[in-house]
Amino acid sequence: MATRAQPGPFRPAGSAGAEALATGGAASAGGPGRPGPLQDETLGVASVPSQWRGVQGTRRETKSCQTASIATAEASVQTRKHADAEVQTEVPAPVSARTVAQHDSPRLAAFLRRVEAMVIRELNKNWQSHAFDGFEVNWTEQQPTVTCLHTLGYPPAQGQGLHVTSVSWNTTGSVVACAYGRLDDGDWSTLKSFVCAWNLDRRGLNPQQPSAVVEAPSAVMCLAFHPTQPSHVAGGLYSGEVLVWDVSHPEDPLLWRTGLTDDTHTDPVYQPPRGETEVGATAVAFSGFDPSLFVLGTEGGFPLKCSLAAEEAALTRMPSSVPLRAPARFTFSPHGGPIYSVSCSPFHRNLFLSAGTDGHIHLYSMLQAQPLASLQLSHKYLFAVRWSPVRPLVFAAASGEGDVQLFDLQKSSQKPTVSIKQTQDDSPVYCLEFNRQQTQLLAAGDAKGTVKVWQLSTEFTEQGPRETEDLEQLAAEVAT
Repeated sequence: MATRAQPGPFRPAGSAGAEALATGGAASAGGPGRPGPLQDETLGVASVPSQWRGVQGTRRETKSCQTASIATAEASVQTRKHADAEVQTEVPAPVSARTVAQHDSPRLAAFLRRVEAMVIRELNKNWQSHAFDGFEVNWTEQQPTVTCLHTLGYPPAQGQGLHVTSVSWNTTGSVVACAYGRLDDGDWSTLKSFVCAWNLDRRGLNPQQPSAVVEAPSAVMCLAFHPTQPSHVAGGLYSGEVLVWDVSHPEDPLLWRTGLTDDTHTDPVYQPPRGETEVGATAVAFSGFDPSLFVLGTEGGFPLKCSLAAEEAALTRMPSSVPLRAPARFTFSPHGGPIYSVSCSPFHRNLFLSAGTDGHIHLYSMLQAQPLASLQLSHKYLFAVRWSPVRPLVFAAASGEGDVQLFDLQKSSQKPTVSIKQTQDDSPVYCLEFNRQQTQLLAAGDAKGTVKVWQLSTEFTEQGPRETEDLEQLAAEVAT
C-alpha cells in the first residue's frame, strides 16, 4: 500500500500544530471540508512486471563440446644390457672389538690348559701323515661335459659309402686328417679313395670342404702324419702300397710310393710295421721309452713284443732283395679273436693296451704273459684303443656299437667314466686319436664317413693327485 500527504495551508508551528502532530493527524477544529494540515490517503496497489527475468532468459544458452577421437597405443621395450649397482649412503658404524681381557676369563684359561696336550698330540700325528702328499689345489673351473666341436666329412667319399678307417693329428695339433676306405667284406683294391685334411685353426672352416683332398688309387686303410713335418702324411693302401703325400701341395701331393714289387706288401696295410712274419700283423705301437721296442697285434689275437734290433732271419714265403729279420721276442696270452689296435703307455715303459673283435680291452705288462686286467666294453668289435697323452690312467676306446668310451682307472677299473654316442644308428666307430698339442681334443672316425672332434672336459685333461704313483703301483703289482 502507498500513502501520500495532501497539501494544506502553511501555518506556523504552534501548540495546535504540535498537538496535531502529537495526535497523529486528528481532525482539526476547522469546519467540515477543510483538510487538515496532513492527511493519509489509501491508494490502489501498483504492480510493475519485472523485466530482468525476461532479459536474463534471452541471454541463456545451452552448449556442448565433443573433443576429437583420442588414439591410444601400447609399447614395450626390452633392454639388452643391464647392470646392478649398490650404494652405501651412510658410513657403517664401526664395530668395537672386544679386548682380549674381556674374554680371558679364568674358565677359558682352564679349558685351554685342559685340552693343550690333546691338541699337540693330534697336530704331531697330522704332521707325520702322508695322506696329502702330492696334493695340488685346482683353482680352474671344472667342465662337466664332453662336447662335439666339429662334424667333418667329404661328401664325394660319403656318397661312395666309404668309411673313415683312420685319423691322425699333425705335429702342430691344428690339422686333422682322415683316410677313406672300407673295413667290411669286399674287394676294395681297385676302388679309388681319398685322404682329407682340415685345418681347424683356419677362419671360416667349412666342415664339408676339407682344406686338402688327395686322391688315392686304392682304399686307404691307415694314416699317420710325420712326427716333425706338419704337412707330410703316410698312408697304407688295401693294395699293399705305402704312399707319402704333402697335403700343403694338393695339386701335386705325392712325395713317394713303394709300388708293387717283390719287396713290398702283398696284403692290405693296416698299420705300417717293418719286417715280415708268418702271422698276419694287424696293428703296431711303438714304445715312447725305447725306440727299438714295439708291440704287434695279430690276426690270431696274440700280442707280440718285438724289437727292431733283432738279428734272427725271418721265415719268408718268397725271395727278397733285402734281408728280413724276425722281430718277435715275447708272446702274450691272446684275445678271443683278431686284435685291431694296440697302444703303449706314454707314462710307463712296461704297460700297453690291446683291443679286438672279442669286445675286450686287455691291460698288459711287458714283463708277463697274462694281462693285468681284462675289460669287456662291447658285445661287438672294439676297433681302436688309445692312451691319453696327459692323464696316466685315462684311455679311450672305439666300439662297433657307435660309442666312444673314456676310461679313468683312478675312478673305476671296470666301467667307463663317460660313454659318448658318436653315431645315432649304432654304426661302428673305427678309429680315434688324442691331440698331443691341444690335449682337450679327441678325433674319432666312423662308418658313416664322418670325423667328429670332441672337446674333453678338464676331468680328462688334468692329472689328479698321486696319479703317476698309482700307475707305478699298478705296474709293480703286475711284475710281482
